[in-house]
Parts: sequence; C-alpha cells; structure tokens
Amino acid sequence: MLGNFTYCNPTKLYFGKDALDGLNEELPKYGKNVLLVYGGGSIKKNGIYDKVVAILKANDKNVYEDAGVMPNPTSDKLKEGIERAKSAKADLILAVGGGSVCDYAKAVSVSVNCNDDAWDKYFIRFEDVTCDIIPVGCVLTMVGTGSEMNGGSVITNHAQKLKIGHVFGENVFPKFSILNPEFTYTLPKYQMVSGIYDIMSHILEQYFSGEDDNTSDYIMEGLLRSLIHSANIAVKNPTDYEARSNIMWIATWALNTLVAKGKTTDWEVHMLGQAVGAHTDATHGMTLAAVSMPYYRYIMPYGIKKFARYAVNVWGVNPDGKTEQQTAEQGLAAMESWMKSIGLVMNITELGATEDMLDGITESTLIMDGGYKVLDKSEIRAIYKKSL
Repeated sequence: MLGNFTYCNPTKLYFGKDALDGLNEELPKYGKNVLLVYGGGSIKKNGIYDKVVAILKANDKNVYEDAGVMPNPTSDKLKEGIERAKSAKADLILAVGGGSVCDYAKAVSVSVNCNDDAWDKYFIRFEDVTCDIIPVGCVLTMVGTGSEMNGGSVITNHAQKLKIGHVFGENVFPKFSILNPEFTYTLPKYQMVSGIYDIMSHILEQYFSGEDDNTSDYIMEGLLRSLIHSANIAVKNPTDYEARSNIMWIATWALNTLVAKGKTTDWEVHMLGQAVGAHTDATHGMTLAAVSMPYYRYIMPYGIKKFARYAVNVWGVNPDGKTEQQTAEQGLAAMESWMKSIGLVMNITELGATEDMLDGITESTLIMDGGYKVLDKSEIRAIYKKSL
C-alpha cells in the first residue's frame, strides 16, 4: 500500500542540444551579481565556460567566480565559498559542472546568511534552513547525482573523517537546470562509468525497501532496464547522443524525489560508500560499486521476495524451477557481471582502503533504518571486510 505523501518539485529543466539558451530566459529573473561556481577548469578546456560567460555578459551580469570545487567538496571549501558569495553580494549562484559542484552551490546558498556554523547546523545536527537563501541554477556537465533537481548536498570534513549529506527542502532545489547531453561527452570514461553506477545505486536504494507492489517499483524497474541498455552503448561509444541523453534523463528521475514516494528507502550503501570516501577521497560512484555486492548479498535473505522480483524484472532471470533464493542469487550474479563489464571498481582496496583502516571507516558509517535490516557496527565492519 502506498503511504501518504506530498510531492512538489519546483526545478525548471531545459533539456537538449539547445538547452543553454534557457539561461537567457532565466537570468533576467535575478539581480546583477552572479557567482559562477565550477571545478578544476575542464569547462575552460571544452568551451562551456566561454559559452556561459558570454550569455552572462549579454544579460548584463556582474560575474564573480568561485573555482576549484573538488569532486568531494570539503567543509573548508564551503567556508571559502561563503566568503566569496558574501563579497560578491551574489543574487544568483550558477553552478557549472557535475553533482559535486551543484551540491556545493546549494551548501553555499543556505550558509551565506546563516548565523551558525554551517557544517554543524546542516551536516551534524541536520537542522532546517532558517535564513534567507541565495537561489541556485545549474548547468550540468556530468550526470549521476541528480543534484540538478533535488535538495541534496554532500560535504566532506577531512578533520572529522566524515562525508555527510543533507537533503534540504524544496526551497533549496535549483530554480532551474540546463541539461545538454553533449556537455558530458568529454568526461573521462572512469567518471562516466562512476556516474552510471551512482544512478543505479540511487534507484536501488529506493527500490530495495518495503514489500509493497506499488507504482514506484514499476517505474524504477523501467529506469534500471533503460540505464543498463544505454550504459552498454555509451561505454562502447561515449558520443552516442541517444544513449547519453537517456542516461542524463534517468539520472534526474532517479533522485528528484518522485520514485521514493510510498517507499521507506534504504540508503545504507551510500552511508558505506561515503565513509570509504571520507577516508580515501575516492570517486563517489566507485565507492558505492565497491561495497554494493557484499551489502546486497548480506541483506538479500531479509528482502528475498524483492530481490527475486529484481532478478526477473530487471535482469531477465527465468524463475521456472528455481527457489526464490536461487532466482535472487542469479539476479545479483548478473548485476555483478554487468558491473565488471562496464569497468566499475569492485573492491575498496583499489580505492585506497586497507584492512587497518576498517575500524575507522566503520566508525564513520552512519546507520540507516529504512532498509530490510538495520545493521550494527559489527555487521558493517564485516561487509567492509568482504569489500576489500
């Protein structure tokens, strides 16, 4: 049975080869001062920076920059961004990049006018936003996080060895996002594949919860089949527009809050992966891939019906003559084989984790209660051990 829920998503999307033209429609809605946020400079090499700045100038905007956002944005970088936004008296924060840049922009937007320490308020105490927010717009250059159409923001605190996400309310969602699949073409294969698994993991975190046969599950099964099909094409031909556009669109729908409706949702794989990332600074999607199979094999007996359904409806396993457990196991085997075939990292050792780090990583792992089994710290450590 679907539970009661309210659904609202205020983000306006511009999708396709001409999506950047949407900036001309959006920019007049905001004041003159724009803080342009981006990462390590790849947008300058591929020409996206010049295109965006030209549109900003044509709309008579004062452009201020906050560059150097890292793949795992830090609490120290957040403090720097707050000061840059204050100095610019920013009326709009325009994030140009992947999910990390969008996450960071949202964190800055809710922190500029915050009288408390932003890390403590939002990422330790998980408090609501009580101050004025600077609106955010996104120009996406990498897909995976869904940050372009949600309120999520993940920040890493290296001193505390914590990587934590806060899901803000709809008032923090980007006001608009520009999605041109061609902007993702120059992404290295490692990053593309990492993003693909981030998408899959987002869907699975919501799918593997509850036993209900509801609409959300059917939507997610379709998204997963489409993702697998398009990923197989994109890995062989990264400039296949149809495949890359489908992946971009799936990423948005995987985490714009729609398919979570009526579900409890799990998110323990993300907690496991983020703890690894906090200690190794490894690429997010790869940390998820490296812990997924040990985790899902461990919790499978507690949600056996859903795992068997997943095997049949997503991986095409024939259940005839098989027990539910055999069907479920074959589905996970098919998933594992596919993960290897597209080049995902399948163990945390390759990401820089060592056995003597396991106690610290385990201690950094948040425990969630929305999945089929609530883990304790000993179980979490055992999963990490199998992930080495």
